[in-house]
Amino acid sequence: MTSLAIGIMVKEWRTRRSRSQFDLAIDIGVSAKHLSFVETGKSRPSPELVLAIARHLDVPLRERNTMLLAAGFAPRFSLTPLDDVAMATIRGSLQRLLDAHDPYPGVVLDGQWNVLLANSAAQRLVATLPGELVRPLNMFRASLHPDGFAAITTNFDEWATYLVGQLHRLAMTSADPVLLELERDVTAYPNVHGLLARADWTHPTPTPSLLVPCVLRLGTVELSMFTTLTNFGSPRDITLDELAIELFYPTNDFTDQALRSLSANP
Repeated sequence: MTSLAIGIMVKEWRTRRSRSQFDLAIDIGVSAKHLSFVETGKSRPSPELVLAIARHLDVPLRERNTMLLAAGFAPRFSLTPLDDVAMATIRGSLQRLLDAHDPYPGVVLDGQWNVLLANSAAQRLVATLPGELVRPLNMFRASLHPDGFAAITTNFDEWATYLVGQLHRLAMTSADPVLLELERDVTAYPNVHGLLARADWTHPTPTPSLLVPCVLRLGTVELSMFTTLTNFGSPRDITLDELAIELFYPTNDFTDQALRSLSANP
């Protein structure tokens, strides 16, 4: 049963990554026959082989632990909450990075895009949201919900298309059931459902811009920002593997001055 369980998982991840047995076997350094035996449960892989397969299939650390357990071995990767004492140095470094980015918004996200840390500029924007979207604060829900940032996003179709695509990619590549459920919930929002229904996926934008901005109208002020996402380069902990740092930057001088003015006169 253990051999069959890990075999099923290997085949699922290989299929999800669109890799053939032969191609994957060459990368790992085993025969295609041996890999076939692993997938069918005829051969029980060593923990080193499980980890090699997971590494070449770019399996998230959380799921690598699951694969090891399915093969009958102990997990190799820790799961340490960001507010744990052992994370104090990393948490402090992340907060300093966000604070240094002020007056531009910046947040730290977990694997489902829940906000774990935020700087003052981001908190000022979050203060405009209704309470039910803040506790907990999920960037996909907050950005796409009709009562959230979607209500003040002047280029909603363009920005929402990017966000829905990002959520879909995250859900597909991670196979995270929480993200899959989040995708179902978000695409059921009437504004998102309408966007997807009228979208013409066969004809690309004739004059694409360099970046898709997020354009928010706060009263009479219009803020136009682009975003960057940064991950840890060599994580050995599941929490760090799933963290992302999202930093927003102004796309024009007016937004730059407006954000600085909001920081000086909150």
